[in-house]
Amino acid sequence: MIVKLSVSALKEGHWYEYLIRFMLGGAATVFTGLISSAFGAAVGGLFLALPAIFCASATLIEKHEEQRKHRAGLRGHRRGQEAAALDAAGAALGSIGLLGFALVFSLLVKRQAPIAFIAALIAWCMISIAAWRAWRYLRQAGRRRTSARSARGPTAGIAHR
Repeated sequence: MIVKLSVSALKEGHWYEYLIRFMLGGAATVFTGLISSAFGAAVGGLFLALPAIFCASATLIEKHEEQRKHRAGLRGHRRGQEAAALDAAGAALGSIGLLGFALVFSLLVKRQAPIAFIAALIAWCMISIAAWRAWRYLRQAGRRRTSARSARGPTAGIAHR
């Protein structure tokens, strides 16, 4: 599987869905700013990773997948859940990359901020892709083990007397 950007998904959404995402993202930013003002930047920075947009995105992904299946004459509830779960897995893997971004940026920012940002961005990309590849490899290995077990049959591994 190749990681790619698909802008065709933007056509599926309605204007109000994008407004919801924008409003939630803005509210999270204001919330983070208020926390930073009250408790300092170190505490406020912890809230920058607040997944405000993720919640709206996951429900919209589920709804769009269900609608796509209904148009094809199928029930789409399970497929919608699977699509949202896959998006959640991607968000979690991206969060691992975000941790790498924060670490690299915090180590380099006192020297030169633009270089620190570029290095942290590169670290985020590399870590996120590596995490995705590891996750994909583990999923495929798990599927191979499961299919090998089912191919042996239900009585495989049981000693017969």
